[in-house]
Amino acid sequence: MPWHVYIIECSDSKLYTGITNNLKRRIQAHNSGNGGRFTRIRTPVKLRYSEEALTRSAALKREAQIKRLPRPAKVKLTKRRRIKKG
Repeated sequence: MPWHVYIIECSDSKLYTGITNNLKRRIQAHNSGNGGRFTRIRTPVKLRYSEEALTRSAALKREAQIKRLPRPAKVKLTKRRRIKKG
């Protein structure tokens, strides 16, 4: 099963980057308040970007790269890449 690196936009317009092996379930968890401390008080969230990674390790490395980007670069990334539904 592939891993996904994703960016969601929270209700306060903040961006959150994470990884998962089940994207649909993870977004539902964020929206139900069970996705993580950062997003718990910022629901609803909206998926803005995702990309696949073959391994968890590759997903973690890409997540770290994205997290180091300044906000304008993350916004640009979300506009440049289509979200793969799956």
